[in-house]
Order: sequence, then C-alpha cells, then structure tokens
Amino acid sequence: MPIFSLPSPYGIGTLGKEAYQFADFLAAGGQSCWQLLPIGPTSYGDSPYQAFSSFAGNPYFIDLDFLAADGLLEPDEYRSLNWGDDPERVDYGLLYETRYPVLHKACERLLAQGWPDFTAFCAEQSDWLEDYALFMALKGKHGGASWFTWPEELRLRRPAALNRARSELAGEVDFWRAVQYLFFVQWRELKRYANSLGLSIIGDLPIYVSGDSADVWANPEQFQLDENGQPTEVAGCPPDGFSADGQLWGNPLFNWEKMKEEGYAWWLRRIAFQFQLYDTLRIDHFRGFDEYYAIPCGEENACGGRWRPGPGIDFFKAVNRTLGKQDIIAEDLGFLTPSVRKLLKAAGYPGMKVLELAFDSRDTDNGYLPHSYPVNCVAYTGTHDNDTIQGWMASALREDAAYAKAYLRLSSREGYHWGMMRAAWASPADLAVMQFQDLLGLGSEARINTPSTLGNNWKWRTLPGTYNEKLARRLRREARVYQRLPKTQK
Repeated sequence: MPIFSLPSPYGIGTLGKEAYQFADFLAAGGQSCWQLLPIGPTSYGDSPYQAFSSFAGNPYFIDLDFLAADGLLEPDEYRSLNWGDDPERVDYGLLYETRYPVLHKACERLLAQGWPDFTAFCAEQSDWLEDYALFMALKGKHGGASWFTWPEELRLRRPAALNRARSELAGEVDFWRAVQYLFFVQWRELKRYANSLGLSIIGDLPIYVSGDSADVWANPEQFQLDENGQPTEVAGCPPDGFSADGQLWGNPLFNWEKMKEEGYAWWLRRIAFQFQLYDTLRIDHFRGFDEYYAIPCGEENACGGRWRPGPGIDFFKAVNRTLGKQDIIAEDLGFLTPSVRKLLKAAGYPGMKVLELAFDSRDTDNGYLPHSYPVNCVAYTGTHDNDTIQGWMASALREDAAYAKAYLRLSSREGYHWGMMRAAWASPADLAVMQFQDLLGLGSEARINTPSTLGNNWKWRTLPGTYNEKLARRLRREARVYQRLPKTQK
C-alpha cells in the first residue's frame, strides 16, 4: 500500500491518522509486514522512481493535522482549501500549488520557535541535507528548471557561486531543511508504531536516480557525465515482446569503475541510510548489477542501446563487509540471463515471483507457477507495474485467462482475486505480499502504474473505511489456514 494511496481529506495519503489505522488493520489481519513504494520527493511525472533525492522524504506525505496538533498550523489555514474533487485520485498539479504555501507557514513557525532537535537533525543529516536544501532552493530560483540548464558556475558547482547562493537563498534553504525535519519526525513515529505492532516495513530502492536530482548534481563524479555535466548514455531496457521500442528511462548511468576505486562508498551510504528508514529493502532492477543497458543520450527510443558489465558480486561483498547481512529482496523480474541467476544465487537474496506473469502464453517457461517456487523468494500476485487481479483477468488473452482459471480453480462467484491470492499464500515462498487493491477486488481503475505511459499513474487512492474489521477478520483467517500468521500471533 503506497503512502499516497491512503485516504485523507487533503488530496493525498500522508503519515497521519489513516496510516496508523492501516497499520492497525494489518496487525488485526495477521500480517507481518507493510510494503511501500519509494517515499522520496517526486519530480515531473510524479513517479516515486524519479525523485529529487535518494535521501529526502516526500513533502506531500507530511500530515497537516499533526502539524496543527504541534502548534505549527491553525486548522483554518488548510482545512478550508481546495484539495481536489476526487477522493480516489491524486491531483499532483493542485497539490503543487496548494501544499507548499501551507508548509511554508508551518516551517516559518518552526524556525521562529528554534526547536532544539531541529538543529540536531540538521547536524546529523548534513552529509545529504545541505546539498539537497540548496539544490531545491536553486530550483525554485530558476523556475523549477533542471539543473542541467543552470548557469555554468552553478551547474559545475563553483565554490564561490555556491557560497553566494547559500547566502542569497538562506531563507529558502532553511525552509527545505525544515520540511525534511518535519517529514522525518512523522516518519520515525509511524515506523516505531508499526514495529510495536509486530509489523516490519519493506522499502523500495530504485537502482537509478533521477538525472535532475541533488544526488547527481552534488556527486557528478559518480555518474557517466561529460565535462559539461551532461549524461553521455542513459538507462533503459531493450525492445522485447512487450515493447517494440524498449523502455527509455533516461536516468544517468553509474561510473562503476570510479565507484569501485572508492569501495562503493556512495552506494554504501545510500543503502545504509535506507536501513534507517526500513526493516527490509527491495532493490529495484537487480539485473543492472550484473549488466546494464546503456542508450546514447538523445535517442528517441531504446533500440540503439547496448549491454555493459555491472559491478557483479564484488558490489554485494562490499555491502556485506561494510553493513553486515541485511534483509534485502532482489527485484529480478524480466528476462534473466544465466549470469544474473548466478549473481542472485551468490548474493543469497530472495527474488520475486509474480503470479499474473505465470500464465503469459508468450513466455510459458518463466518459473512463475506457484508449485515451482523456491522457499527463498517473495510471492506476489502482481506489483505496482501490473494490473490488479480483476483487471488482469478482464484484459488478458482469452487463453491466458482460461489457463489461470483452470490452474487456480478460480470462481467468479467468490471473485477471482481471492483464488489467486490463496495460490500465493499456499506457495512455498517464505513471504507473500498482496496489493491492497486486490484485497478489495478492484479492477483496472485501481492500477498504480502502466509502464511507458504518462499522465494517469501513481494516482490511485482508497476510500475511508475500506480497511475495516470485516476484511481484517477474513485476511486473518486466510493467514491462519496457510500457516502465515506471525509467530507472536499463533
């Protein structure tokens, strides 16, 4: 359940009351974990996989009622505003226009009151926070334009220009520091509460970072950029049976040779920070550590790219040496070569098995039928990039849907979603994770993302009251039947 999909009267899900109630629902339903999408500050396109920072939190997730309870807002400063007309969809354009003026008021009061733990937070997080706050202040000064278009002295981080900007934009820099403080205060409280209920939080780490981010601007030597700070090649996926032009993601690629020379210090700092936020971490696009697809910058599609070697097992040995053994899930979906499978086995991480993909007649030997799952994997019916179960059953090829019905013994009277979820719960997989939309039996209108499309993604929200006692009782019954109740609840 993404944070943005939670109910709230203020246009988007937050770290507020409904998040705590969802944690209560999960505990009552006999669940052991809550998996999220990335929680960083989204940029243009609103994708959580394209954030302005790998470290910062999304300002939209800061709960306004909690700020009022802390004396940082007056209720009439935000409750009377227009937050949108559709409680089931996020209106990001409206949020951008409405949320930041409200946060400015809260941050002005915070800064005027001189909260002592705010100063401590800034000191503790200075290695990323200072660059991020200045980056966002400069973006504001330049009308939101990408840093690739800024004047050369700022683009290439000339020290005199940065010092001048810090002085001229001191107020805005303070604002962005304060926003992050407010986010992390609320985040840490929510995580502490979820953990107290026996729930672990599964986070999601995109392998790549957005080009227009504080990460790339502040650490250009870690990426494949030219002398002007422009990417030479960018990330994506090659053409396949699902996309004739491939996928052009556009992220700058890592300078793995430089990173190896430095002991992967930037990456290790990034992963270590994620484990301050989460209990378990899903690393997106695991294949990119074995080999990555490089597309010349400026191409219109992904057809002209080529595969290049990634860091391989050397990288994960460095992770283990420095951070110790951590709970990591490898997103190993898509076409996997023998070398990727070898890397996954060597790393020892559980991979992902997606049940909806098991019945694709274009790829009949993909290993996603649940009777073939290894124990060391995580079973999903679908992910944020897939349709809901009901949506998939309605849109799949006729023969694929027929095979799913026969294999899973699905009943339309009960709802196809319950039969498919039971197959995941009954599988040997150590962990089984469902999309909340599938617990509700929703159709394609509740899909989170359709890859390679723009304009209608990352918007779905559930309504108040959907995670209720009746649904929790049924979920708990299923967890008991398939012996998936947490040990503390058996």
